[in-house]
Amino acid sequence: MTWKSGFDNKKYLEEQTEAILKRVEFFDHKLYLEFGGKLLWDFHAARVLPGFDPNVKMRLLQALRDQVDVILCIYAGDIERKKVRADFGITYDSDALKLIDDLGEWGVVVRGVVITRYHEQPTATIFKNKLERRGIHVYTHPFTKGYPTNIDLVVSEEGYGASEYIPTSKPIVVVTGPGPGSGKLATCLTLLYHDWQRGVAAGYAKFETFPIWNLPLKHPVNVAYEAATADLRDFNIIDPFHLEAYGDTAVNYNRDVDAFPLLRRIIEKITGRTSFYKSPTDMGVNRAGFGIVDDAVVRRAATQEVIRRNFRYSCEYAMGLCEKATVERSCLIMEELGARPEDRSVVLPARRASETARDKGKGNEGIFCGAAIQLPDGTIATGKNSPLMHAASALVLNAAKQLAGIPDSLLLLPANITQTLTRFKKDVLQGRMMSLDLEETLIALCISALSNPVAQAAVEQLPKLRGCEVHMTHIPTPGDEAGLRKLGVNLTTDTDFATRSLFVK
Repeated sequence: MTWKSGFDNKKYLEEQTEAILKRVEFFDHKLYLEFGGKLLWDFHAARVLPGFDPNVKMRLLQALRDQVDVILCIYAGDIERKKVRADFGITYDSDALKLIDDLGEWGVVVRGVVITRYHEQPTATIFKNKLERRGIHVYTHPFTKGYPTNIDLVVSEEGYGASEYIPTSKPIVVVTGPGPGSGKLATCLTLLYHDWQRGVAAGYAKFETFPIWNLPLKHPVNVAYEAATADLRDFNIIDPFHLEAYGDTAVNYNRDVDAFPLLRRIIEKITGRTSFYKSPTDMGVNRAGFGIVDDAVVRRAATQEVIRRNFRYSCEYAMGLCEKATVERSCLIMEELGARPEDRSVVLPARRASETARDKGKGNEGIFCGAAIQLPDGTIATGKNSPLMHAASALVLNAAKQLAGIPDSLLLLPANITQTLTRFKKDVLQGRMMSLDLEETLIALCISALSNPVAQAAVEQLPKLRGCEVHMTHIPTPGDEAGLRKLGVNLTTDTDFATRSLFVK
């Protein structure tokens, strides 16, 4: 199987840069640009648009860095409840710290951090103190009085005026934040209000990749956006304001369309002028659709993402992390595309590997796990659990062997290493589970590579696993999940647990 690209980053960057600069010029060289989605490591976009650089938006900002100030927003409630970003497995406040570091590495400095809807929540205050003591400017914005019903109060000194002003010097002010609901729009409107009070005729625009406005409503890429936000109950619709104003069909999502009349009134109240925008689509500067160069490729990729999301929500429901309605909506979205879980190429091989483990372990009371990975050439490697190692561990070792052309009969981990590790886990760490999870196995493999050229050859194959599709028949333990995440694979799992224990260390 040859990997095919469906997206042209160069074309996209050219289109996107031109669109943003035109909007800045229109608003007299001061634009508050709300960045939706992920600024860095946009893996959802990379999965549904094969060839999309997950850091292409950062490359855009890097090219414009002399014209850009960045403001980072984070909702105080997300800090309090320790909301987690799934693709990195870190909390939103940690993600904010990571984003500041990552931006700095790209040569883009964060002008300040805004804690939105802040009411001196204890954990949010600790976060504020931590940033300030590291030299980061932190601003706090309370909930806006009167929002959304009393526009006169919202656009007043008691409303937006009660939030701190953030001085900026560049013509483009990028307002971003981890996840939805971080307060980006409220921050943009607050600063817009303060600027107009100071005589600066600033403007507002929105940069959000999905849904892609110039693709059909039911295009799999747009359906994949609905799948990604099934927990938020977002859905795509034809923008009625755009259709009425221009006679053209454009796709937007329900929250932006529902909020548009209110948002337009607020902007008109702030500026004292009739809004330039006639539709929520007008507010966007989104050119991702123009970067698609192979529609068939992105359709297939987006359909696969819908299936992956269904597996993820099903597992989150099993772990108590989402509601049943989210899983049901995800199933309906998948059925809408005529897709089934088994259409994911690694699902059935993983399940067959689990059955093989069960047949070999007849009479045992253990749980039998299987895993499968599709390698870059399209072939499938599998693994199953054993008293020695987890299914994820066996999978990665088998995949590395297959890529390196190492015979299956050759051992990558000598007995002295595995026995030492299992004794250490049992006798020193007082562990209950002796078999090696993936993180432990990868460390053991690196140790073995010091004296074993065959193990070294396997280690050299591991980077090739990045972006490969993986399925497991059981929800991974923390060590397996962390290892698979670091290897960069696209993981799905069935809803069974890998152990009968309720507490897994």
